[in-house]
Amino acid sequence: MSSFAPTVSRLSDIYGADENAQAVRYARLVVTFKATYGSQPEFIARAPGRVNIIGEHIDYCGFPVFPMAIAPDTLVAARANGSDRIRVSNMDGTKYPPRDFSVADMFDIDSTKHEWSNYFKCGYRGVLDHVSRQGDKGFDALIDGQVPAGGGLSSSAAFVCATQLAVQRIEGLGLTQAELASAAAQAERHVGVNAGGMDQAVSIMGQQDSALFIEFHPTLKATPVRLPEADLPFAFVIANTLVVSNKHTTAPTNYNLRVVETRVGALMLAKHLGIAEHVVCASANPLTFKVVMDEYFAKPNVGDINDDGVQGWVERLETMLRETEKAFGTHPHGYTRDEMAAALNITATGLSAKIHENQFPVRADRFKILQRAQHAFSEALRVVKFRQVCESGDTSDECFVALGDLMNQSQDSCRDLFECSCPELDEICKIARRAGSFGSRLTGAGWGGCSVHLVPANKVDDVKKALADQYYA
Repeated sequence: MSSFAPTVSRLSDIYGADENAQAVRYARLVVTFKATYGSQPEFIARAPGRVNIIGEHIDYCGFPVFPMAIAPDTLVAARANGSDRIRVSNMDGTKYPPRDFSVADMFDIDSTKHEWSNYFKCGYRGVLDHVSRQGDKGFDALIDGQVPAGGGLSSSAAFVCATQLAVQRIEGLGLTQAELASAAAQAERHVGVNAGGMDQAVSIMGQQDSALFIEFHPTLKATPVRLPEADLPFAFVIANTLVVSNKHTTAPTNYNLRVVETRVGALMLAKHLGIAEHVVCASANPLTFKVVMDEYFAKPNVGDINDDGVQGWVERLETMLRETEKAFGTHPHGYTRDEMAAALNITATGLSAKIHENQFPVRADRFKILQRAQHAFSEALRVVKFRQVCESGDTSDECFVALGDLMNQSQDSCRDLFECSCPELDEICKIARRAGSFGSRLTGAGWGGCSVHLVPANKVDDVKKALADQYYA
């Protein structure tokens, strides 16, 4: 059973050795709140960003991912104000001007406008939509965010999740962590991003000293996984390309397009496998690769596949990779809209409705279904193997070489099959590997943003220096 979001009274419970620096930050937030609204906040809600170690662009395919929460976070200081007005300000008031809304205004979100307060509205609406009620309590809020926007570390999810925690407290609600995570993923769709759920889940459910193995189907489940305690200590180094990748503004050609390609791929694969009319597939909205895989192996006479553990995952995923080649291999350069519609025996208009293009518009001449499916199934396989290595008990260098190899393979797939890397990400990964990183890959949606590197502790300074000299100089 999912637990509730924790409440703490000591910053050391959150930040450890960084407590003193954070105490200064929190004090500044409280002082600014009082100067802005005339009284101190009742509480401060917090939600962290995240780094995804492996498992990119497969949460919305229904497959498990392997992220962990990071220290940079978003804070929402809040206090009920006894009115029907919701006033929100930001510590960076020049870049993010203050806004004043009625309670009713909070449900009006224009996804065509890239407006910072839309994410605040998403958090508000997400909680209340989940419990099917209108809010009736006005409050004042002051935001402070340390997660770099457009950096691939989930600044938007941290903002939405921190807002949800604040709204829940103001409204006296009691949603579990799993409910909050699901509500947050749904809420971000109001700004035009077809989110998969990983970012919100780890922001709400993350644990200290652990990564999370997050599963989405049939239900949301987060399993803490400790990384190996090596004979040779290691670290994850995060390096920002400084190329801003904004999901909202590039969604029609990048993020949302990839979601559509995988969703159409799932529909076409189900038809190829002869299960499209099965109740599970026909009623799924959306149909994902994970649902297709599970339903295919629920059929009799598809082979004796071990249901338990890693080997079962491996056998299923390898089978699906073979079926993917059979289903889409005749179109290595992609499908037109008309070709996809014909394959599904529907009209182009019907296809547009099926992928909810009125809510999530996309632009492409050809849809690369083969490559996107190959990435999704192979990336899911890498995630499962990554967890297996972490839980193997091996603490030798070979363990980290294996983990690094999986990360490197993931980057290759993101670059070549999913096409979500960029020259700057590719260059940073090359530099880090030459300087001693076991594994280097993009993290987050890609097309810019951050990279993550698995580095032996005695090589961290070498990697940082190489990046400073060869990339940032």
